[in-house]
Order: sequence, then C-alpha cells, then structure tokens
Amino acid sequence: MTGFENLNFGVDGDSITAGEQWSFHVYKNLGMKSHSNVAVGSSVWYKRTVECAGKTLTTQDYGSADFAGISDGWEPTDDPVEMQKRMNNCAVVHIQRFLAEVKSGNFPAPDIFAFAMGTNDLADSIGDPEKALTGKELRGNENIDLFTEAGAARWCIQTIQENFPNCRIFVMTPIQTATPEHNRKIEKTIECLRKICRGLSVQVIDAYSNSGICEKFEVIGGRGRYLRDGLHPELDGQALEGAFATKEIRNNYF
Repeated sequence: MTGFENLNFGVDGDSITAGEQWSFHVYKNLGMKSHSNVAVGSSVWYKRTVECAGKTLTTQDYGSADFAGISDGWEPTDDPVEMQKRMNNCAVVHIQRFLAEVKSGNFPAPDIFAFAMGTNDLADSIGDPEKALTGKELRGNENIDLFTEAGAARWCIQTIQENFPNCRIFVMTPIQTATPEHNRKIEKTIECLRKICRGLSVQVIDAYSNSGICEKFEVIGGRGRYLRDGLHPELDGQALEGAFATKEIRNNYF
C-alpha cells in the first residue's frame, strides 16, 4: 500500500502528456485509483485568435452552442473548421472540459491534479505574471488576460483550486528539447509559471532541470538518448519522466 490507492489523478498537457505517457506511469507507479487525462497534442495554455480563409477565428468556450471541437493538428491548412478546432486546443478549454466531465460523472473529482503545459507556447504570448496575479477573484478580473500564458495559467490553476478545494495541484515544467533556441524560450515560460505558481501557492515540478532528459544527448529531428525526434520522449523517456514525477508527487503530497 502506497497511500495513494484511493486518490484520483487529473492531468492536463500537450502531446508529451496526451494518452498513456509520463502521467500514466505516475498513476501506475503510485497505484492510484484513476487517471483522468485531458491533454491534447499541439496545445498551449492560452486562448488565441487567427485569420483563416477571410474569417477571424477565436477560441470558443467548451460547451458553447457552436463549439467546433478540439484538434491536435499542426500542419498548414486553409480549412476554417480545422483552424477553429486548433484555436480551441488550449488549457483553458481543456479545464472547462474537465469540469464538465466531472459534473457529468465521467471523471471523478481529483485529489491530485498535474499541469504539464508550455512547450508549444510562443514567446510573445507569455504576458505579465505580476499583472495576471492582481486581485483575488477570477470573474470580472480585467488583469487576467486569457490570451496570455500568464493569465491562462492563473485562471486554469485557480479554477481547479476553487472547484476542488482539497485537491493538491502540481505544475510540471516542460522538459529540455534537442534545440537550444527552443529551450531558451522554454526557460522564459518556466520563469513565468514559477511566478504564477508562487502566487497561488502551488508546487512546481522542475522536469527541465531534474528529469534526466538533457539537450546535449538529443538529436534535432531524430532519435537521441530519450527523445524520438528531438521533442517527444520515446518509451524509455516517458518512463524516466514518469519516475521523476512519481518521486516528486510521492515525496511532497502528504
């Protein structure tokens, strides 16, 4: 018995988290009761607006009457329906979906929730974490810009806190990739997320610095030590990242 066998695990992230990857290893390693994962490949933290085929497309709220769905697509397209689905692929919408799934009984209320977002976020969308943390309320708070990483991260984390007061939240940083320039951008994302997490009293799991996945041993566009293409962990990399997250959650939950 690990003490985690009656605990439900909720997860959100991008393609490094979607399906049964590092978070599934955490779930299995700790013998948790459930693993409810709303991660989708190619996702970002924040809402977006884009011009496509003469139309202006903006992220829709999950459950809206005209909600188009969510797509993990990333290759160039002029299809406005597909682009709308891509604009909907963000943590804000993922968390709206998570809440709907819990309310409908499809997911159990989480005892532990982990975010692992930011790999795909753009540097010019990070925003101002100090401004995003201003004020106590989410509703009607003009300081929280959901079209920035800082604002969306605050909204997502605090929304889980408010809906599940007894849930322990962890935010895991992106891992290193094979591309040094991409890693410099990730470091800026991590700086932002640390400030948001400190302001909300949420623990950061530093996978970038401590997971064992290192840019020096990875290959851009090919298989390295743990990444199959310089970005996504292969099975052994998923297990390594999962073992690291397992240790952090096990040692810090109780």
